[in-house]
Parts: sequence; structure tokens; C-alpha cells
Amino acid sequence: MRLSGPKVSDRTWSTLRRYGLESNYQTDCRTCLSNIRRLIHETPDPELVYALSELAYVEGKKSERAGEVSDALNHYGIALTNSYDYLFSDAYVNTRNPYDPQFRSVCNLYNESLEDTLRLLCRENRFQPGQTYTIRTPEREFIVRTEMRGAWKPSEFERYEFVSDYDIQTLRNRHTTYGLGVPLIAVRRAGSESDHREGYYPEGLSYAVTAMMRCPTPREDRKPGETPVCVLEFFDPLQANQIQLANHWVPLETDLTTPLAFFLDSPEYRERDRPTLGLVRPNMVEENRGIFMLEPYDPNRIPVLMVHGLWSSPITWMDMFNDLRSFPEIRERYQFWFYLYPSGQPFWLSATQLRTDLAEMRQTFDPMGDDRPLDDMVLVGHSMGGLLSRFQTIESEDKFWKIISDRPPEELQGPEDQKAKLVSAMFFHPNQSVSRVITIGTPHRGSDFANSITKWLGETFIKLPNMAMSVGRTMVGANPGLFRNSHLLTEATAIDSLAPESPIFEVMLAADRSPQTRYHNIIGVLKDPPLIVGSKHKGDGVVEYASATMNDVESELVVDADHVSLHMTGQAIFEVRRILLKHLQEFDAKNRVALQTESGPGSNADPAHLATPIRQASDISAATATR
Repeated sequence: MRLSGPKVSDRTWSTLRRYGLESNYQTDCRTCLSNIRRLIHETPDPELVYALSELAYVEGKKSERAGEVSDALNHYGIALTNSYDYLFSDAYVNTRNPYDPQFRSVCNLYNESLEDTLRLLCRENRFQPGQTYTIRTPEREFIVRTEMRGAWKPSEFERYEFVSDYDIQTLRNRHTTYGLGVPLIAVRRAGSESDHREGYYPEGLSYAVTAMMRCPTPREDRKPGETPVCVLEFFDPLQANQIQLANHWVPLETDLTTPLAFFLDSPEYRERDRPTLGLVRPNMVEENRGIFMLEPYDPNRIPVLMVHGLWSSPITWMDMFNDLRSFPEIRERYQFWFYLYPSGQPFWLSATQLRTDLAEMRQTFDPMGDDRPLDDMVLVGHSMGGLLSRFQTIESEDKFWKIISDRPPEELQGPEDQKAKLVSAMFFHPNQSVSRVITIGTPHRGSDFANSITKWLGETFIKLPNMAMSVGRTMVGANPGLFRNSHLLTEATAIDSLAPESPIFEVMLAADRSPQTRYHNIIGVLKDPPLIVGSKHKGDGVVEYASATMNDVESELVVDADHVSLHMTGQAIFEVRRILLKHLQEFDAKNRVALQTESGPGSNADPAHLATPIRQASDISAATATR
């Protein structure tokens, strides 16, 4: 490719000379293309097919630059159909050589001509999945039928962007696969407000899509007068990265990263993603609090909920999410969710809200409790987010209540709804849906970062949510003398709650844990700590190793990284992948036993098949990544 447009390759010039067509092309390119088509019918030589595809593409570019859209579509159609024949026609099965560089060049010609065709169709507003279009050019007429091959509906997308138009700046790694097709960014259209599931999908969300074109049979195989029909398909690369074409399994050209970066750079996301606002003005973030999904909910994949820490937001997880999703064995079996909460409020209050939000999510997507993967959820928490995650798996008994009062909760006076909120925050049980927790850089015993200076700054600048704190203030005012630690209910900020002397930590560490939950830990320990923390500091610069380590974990990894970047390191991401793969093994083994029991004695069901709900694509022509 050059600024002046594509040029004919030396190999194609050689083919033209070999068949005596060099001067023919230079004087009359249209006649030359017709002559090549005639020769291909007489002599099925793949070199001729390649030459025809390349020449047609070059002429298509010239026509497009000249503003002749119909002529450009005609030439791109010739390039597209002939490159398709080169790759899949039975006529070339004995001469096609996948080791020849020309083979990949044909793949590129197919992809480029398809993308340029789609661009012209977009320009003329002829690009809507689920529709059938008739395209007329000076030399031909053909029908394009468009079909969705994913969990989406054709009407779900507002518009499409081309991946090739964008560069990545917000993420460290770009994950692609190479094959056939055109990677697209599909910008989601907001659904009906009456659908409660809609609140879990952020506005402006975009998905990765790959467009593929199945080309018609060769002219000699069509009936007289039959109009060729092309099938334009839109595939979800998270469901399938191979498709079957002409009895061949063909890899799709995919890009999972660019659509994610496109969403992170959208005005809608930037408006929602405000870490500093979540710290100093948590009441302004409260309305956006909740669990968010960047992919369609899938009842067959295990949820991984990622919980950010203090002065942070879900964007802190995007490098880990992007890298984990690049592994086929991970993206096939897991769906990733993110929790956004006002990080300036005490973490025990955020943990209470997370407990409520998880229950509401289950009621929204699986009210009958039929989706087994939801019962094996994995929580991954960074920093304070690890405390929120751990809180979901412990038994309160009356230990948390005794922090604030030595009198029974039955003596509480005040509005019934506010009494219920306070009691639910102090008395709770482990969430039976959480079966594994991964904490990263988490201050399980508090952090010296929460000292007298930072606590004073927190009390000065952090404005706690009115709704959250009003319960505590109302209860304290209605029950004089009942509470011995009213500060915890009315004025404590997130920084206060993280102080090592906070009574929450002692009770939390001593609380009974869910026997079904497994714990893992990743800790940052700097080999060369900065001067500001001192050379004797053993930790990540914010959390000491002594506070981060735990003795009830199945695994604990120490990484040379600071607190802010710990969960973004390759070591931490690869460790999370290892843990998720281990989780899959245990999930499959447990469900194999359960399904064998359900099938009953003498059942003919295949337990190994039942135990692994591998994702199947929505069309028989699509394959999963492990095929």
C-alpha cells in the first residue's frame, strides 16, 4: 500500500507476461480482466486467480478515489469472490499451497476488499444486520443477506466503526488473532428502561465483532438467470474464533482490545469514571454505584467480579481484563463484571451495599436460581476492594454489633426501615454464591497510610453520602446512650476505617469464614523502596507485608511492585489466570458429580460431556476456540 494507492505486484506482472496479457492490461484493463476470467474457466491456474483478484482490487481503489462508487463496488466484488475461490474452491485443491506467501496475500486481498466494500455500504447506509440487500453495478447484480452469529439481536447496535481506523493508547497490550474477516467495533444501542437488566450495561458500551462474507458458487455452477447470493455474517469472537467454510475450519481475524479501548475513551464512560470524585464526593458517585457488565450476560460462564480500591474505579482493572480475555480457555468459561462504588465511605458500608447489589443481580438475571455458574463466583479485589470481597464470605454473628453497642438490637428505637438497614449492616451471613476470593495488595490488618494526617485530610475533604450516613445519625439521635462508638456510624470515612487501630479489623479477622470459599493472595514487596517510606519498609509502599499476608489462603504470591501497579503486573495477571484455571478444574469436577447424581442410576448420559458446559456458537458453522 502506498500514498498513491496499491500497485500491481511483480508476481502478477509475471503472470500477465506469461499469458501475454501485459500490454492488454496497460491499454484496456476492463477487457484484460474479462480475458483473465475466460482463461481461468479454461485453465484453473491459481496464479491467474490471484492476478485477477489483485488487479480488480487495484482498479477498485482507482474508481473509489475517482468517486465512482458503483464501479468500485463492482471491482471489489470481483476481488472478493475470486480470492474466496482461490482459498476454498475444489478446483485448486491440488495446487493451493498454504506455505506460499501468496496464500497469505490472498487472505489480505479478501480482507481488504471486504472492508472496502463494507465502508462503501456504510457510506450509503446499507449496513444493517438482519436485512437483505440487492447491489447493482454496471456489470453485475448480486444479493447480500446479512446475519448475526452471536448472542446479540440485529437491532442492538447503533453503529459500527472499523478497528483499522484506531490506535490503542489506553491499554498496554493489543490482543488480536489472524485469519479471515474484518474486525469491527459495534457500538451498543441503549435498551428499554423497563428492562431491569439494562442497568447493568453502561451507556456507550461497544463490543468486538468480526464480519465475514460467504461468496456465491462459481458462475458455471449456478442455474441460468440465478442471481448470486452472498451471506454477510457478524461473529462474536468471544463465542467463536473459527468458522466452517467449504468444509474447512478457518480462523477469524479478530481484535478484542480496540473495541474495549474505544469504550474506555467514550464520553459516556469518562463521565462515569471519576475516581477522585468517588473519594472526596462519594455521594455524587452513589447514583452510579453497582455491578457493570461489558459483555452480554451468559448463564453458562462463571462470573469474575473485580472490585477496585480506595481512590480508584473499574478502569484500574482494564489491563488485567484485557490480558485475561486474550486466553481462549479463560474467555470461553468466564464472564467479567466490575463493581463501582463511592470509595470515600467506610469499606464496611460499601461491603454491605455490595452484598445487596449481588443479591439484586441474582434476582434480575437468575430469579429461579438455575444458572449453576453463578454459584461459583470469583471475587478479585485490589487494596480496599479486597476487604469488600472478603466481607462477602464471613459470618457476622453479633461480633460487629458489639463494636458499636453492648445492648441488644431489639432495644433500637426509630423508623422501621432505618432500623432494618442498620441491623442488616451489622448482622449477615456468607454469600453462598462466592466460592473463591483473590485479594491483591489488601490491608487485611489496616494500613499506616491511614495516620492522623490523612485521617484529618479525609474528614476535611471527604463529604460522606447523605443517604448512607443519615441512617447512622438518625439511629444515634433516636437512641441516646445505646451506642458506644457513634463516630463509626456518623463520621468515619474510608481512611478512618483503614486505620490499623480500627476495631473492624480485629473482629473481621476473628470471624468465621464460609467453609466453601477458597482464598488466594497477591502481595507487593518492593526490593528497592522509595525514600518516602524508608529503606526498612517491607511492602508495596502503602500496605505493609505484615498487614497483607494471610494464613488461611491456598496460595500467596509476592511481587516486586508498588501498590498502584501491583494488579497490573504480568506476574499478578498470570497468577490470576492460574487460579482461574484451577477454579475451572474444581468447578467441572464438582458439577460432574452433581450431574451424575441428577441423571440417576443407569442413566446413559455422558458425565464428562455434562460436566463441562463449553460455549457453543449460535450457528452450526461456528466453532469454539478450543476446537
